[in-house]
Amino acid sequence: MKNIYLTSLALGALMMASAPAHAIDSTGCGLGSMAWRGQSGIAPQVLAVTTNGFFSTQTFGITFGTSGCDPNGRVTGGTQKMVLAFMENNMEQFALDAAAGHGETLDTLAGIMNMDKEIVARKAQRNFAALFTSPDIDAVDLTLNFIEVMKA
Repeated sequence: MKNIYLTSLALGALMMASAPAHAIDSTGCGLGSMAWRGQSGIAPQVLAVTTNGFFSTQTFGITFGTSGCDPNGRVTGGTQKMVLAFMENNMEQFALDAAAGHGETLDTLAGIMNMDKEIVARKAQRNFAALFTSPDIDAVDLTLNFIEVMKA
């Protein structure tokens, strides 16, 4: 029995270490989602959901606004995914528009997020360095940064 436990633990650690990409919105918010942020694949998603369920961190987070949860959030499941899909195809133009403080990409993102265009443009321009934290940022990290900046 001890060997099965150790083997499962080692296999889980190996799966987590070998998953480099992010999954957005598939596990929601909660401690599990935060603990396995940056991982992709079945194992990290199952571990995130299991952690959230076992410790009730998702329910607690939604109730009290902790662990990346928003008590005033809408149950749509799609905003982050739509922003990610848009960023994957428009990162360069978004960078230009964000630096300038205006442009079609900002208008489109404002529509996706149901926000005022001027507010999105102003926040994107003022927080350009927080959005583009490295020269080789990927669409997932940019999306996560963008959503955080827009929430602030």
